[in-house]
Order: sequence, then structure tokens, then C-alpha cells
Amino acid sequence: MADYTNEFSPAIRIPMAIIMKFMNFVIISSGIIMALTFFFVVIFRYGFGADLFAYEEWLMTIAFWMFFMASAVATHDRVHVNADIVGFLISDPKVIWYRALLVEGIELIIVAVVTYWGFLMCQEEFNTYPNWQSTIALKIPFLVPRVGIFLGFLMMTVYTVLHLCLLFRNGPEFTAPQQPESQDVTK
Repeated sequence: MADYTNEFSPAIRIPMAIIMKFMNFVIISSGIIMALTFFFVVIFRYGFGADLFAYEEWLMTIAFWMFFMASAVATHDRVHVNADIVGFLISDPKVIWYRALLVEGIELIIVAVVTYWGFLMCQEEFNTYPNWQSTIALKIPFLVPRVGIFLGFLMMTVYTVLHLCLLFRNGPEFTAPQQPESQDVTK
């Protein structure tokens, strides 16, 4: 999918590119760590009759980061799963544009509210310092996965705002009707 952030000034484009690289690094490294962990769990359990100590705790933290960074990347690329049938029934570019504005506006409201809740969740953790809640065995603070949740929602909000700005800037897209392809009769 084309990177629509290229339509913005370098003041927006460059930080967004850095953030995207960070999110992709988190997603890829999380996938590798999870795969290696499960590999070693199987080796330890069935090869040596032992168990990998508290691997669920670090995997849960990594899974939260991976899931919410991947959700932000999906929001950037506009590839979230949806069950949109109405979009296939509309052919008028102006109606398509108004509908896109409505959908993006509703999405922005929802994701902004959830981002605020994510902020409150992290703020609650900060306020309990030094008595942070943590996992039982490895003592990983609950703040670690919660920051991943908040950052994921924050980036979803940012990308929704950018997409909405582009919708307003570009207006309805009018495309010329496509000409039917000529068939080569020499074959």
C-alpha cells in the first residue's frame, strides 16, 4: 500500500517514518522472540522434561506490544479487517467521499476516547509508584504492557487524523471511466 504520509511536509513525514520503523522493529522482533520462546518451551518440556520459568509473563508483555503496534500499522495502511458492503454499492465519488468523512470522523472519536482511557490507565500506574502492580514471578510492572497499549492507540489516533486531513485536503476523487482493453487478434 502506498505511504500517504509522503503527501505531508517533512516536519510530519520524517517523524512518522521513524515511528513506523520503530513499530515495525517491535513487531518483527516480537514475532522472533515469541517463536524462539515456543521453540525452547517444546525443547525443554519434551526433550528435557523441564519447564521454561515464567515464560508466559514475558510473552504476554511482548504480545501486547506486538498486537498494538501491528494495529497502529494496520491503521496507517488502512488494512484493518472490516465488513463493509455499502462501499461496494456506492459509485458516486462525492457520496463515497462524504461516507469516508463520516466513517473517519466516527473512527477518530472512538479511537481518541480509547486513547484517553489508555492514558488514564498509564497515569494510574505512575501514580502508584513505588507500589506498582507487577507479574508474580518476574516482577514485570504492569506499566510495561500498558504503555504499549497506550502508544498503539495513540498512533491509531494520529494516523486517523492524518487520513482525515488528507480526505479534507484532496476532496472527492473523480476518476475518468476506464477504456476497455483492446484485444490482440493476432494470436
